[in-house]
Amino acid sequence: MRVTVLGAGVSGLSTAVSLLRAGAGVRVVAAGPVRESTSYLAAAVWFPTHVGPAGAVARWGAHAYRVFAEQAACGVPGVVMRESMALYRQPPGEPEWAEQVGGVRPAEPAELPAGYPHGLRYVVPLVEMPRYLPWLAGELTRLGGELVTRRVGDLAELAGLGTDAVVNCTGLAARELVGDDSVYPVRGQIVRVTNPGLTLSVRDEGHPEGRAYVHPRERDAVLGGTLEEHRWDTEPDPATGESILRRCRDLAPELAGAQVLEHIAGLRPGRPEVRLAEGEPVGDTRVIHNYGHGGAGITLSWGCAADVVSLLAR
Repeated sequence: MRVTVLGAGVSGLSTAVSLLRAGAGVRVVAAGPVRESTSYLAAAVWFPTHVGPAGAVARWGAHAYRVFAEQAACGVPGVVMRESMALYRQPPGEPEWAEQVGGVRPAEPAELPAGYPHGLRYVVPLVEMPRYLPWLAGELTRLGGELVTRRVGDLAELAGLGTDAVVNCTGLAARELVGDDSVYPVRGQIVRVTNPGLTLSVRDEGHPEGRAYVHPRERDAVLGGTLEEHRWDTEPDPATGESILRRCRDLAPELAGAQVLEHIAGLRPGRPEVRLAEGEPVGDTRVIHNYGHGGAGITLSWGCAADVVSLLAR
């Protein structure tokens, strides 16, 4: 089978590599280079954020967790299994994703920052996208795939070009490409700072100033962040950036002396539910949709890719 994958973010490249490993011939078509994708900006820690449907998300997330754990063990660039802690002001109970990450344990009092009476400890994949996406693109080439830069305005442009199926992994661009008005932007702003020696990822989804997370990477740390629905601008807001720094210092006081490297804002592809299904064919060309992953592109990537392979095998 000859397949064209539209989109070179983490969903598109994971899907393309999965199809190549299953024996398909694959061409990836993207409007720009990998470094210009939304995925390239992502904090990219496994966590089912702002996405549905719940049952499928749990299955896709569990599959991706296993793949990233294997990649971390094999030394794939940018992939590590990160000790993590979620902070709470009220007893949290067990989160619905606990089984997918191999279980959680209550944080010890000595592990909690000031002002937090409760926390949960667990281990999840953290993926440094500026290192991982180029590796994925390299896997695509190594396995015999092709990466083409071309802007596509209509799926019909690809019909008859030697392809049996098109997989639409265009994220937010699917709104215009296939006329899906249920796709909308979820603006995320983050701050990248020097890492003062942190090794623990920490998050507080209920911080009074807004959700907060601290994700230490090899040479820096990503601090976030926002989930602003239906906001299209990508210019970082200075006041929001200062708020992110304040709330993240509550989580990790060691950040007080960290140097700010840059403020970044990007648009996640929001949708009421992920669209992963076969669509109307274009002529004799099958069409599979795989988009709308919200803030969980990494979390669902390999699980959704496996479902695409299964759909095309029917």
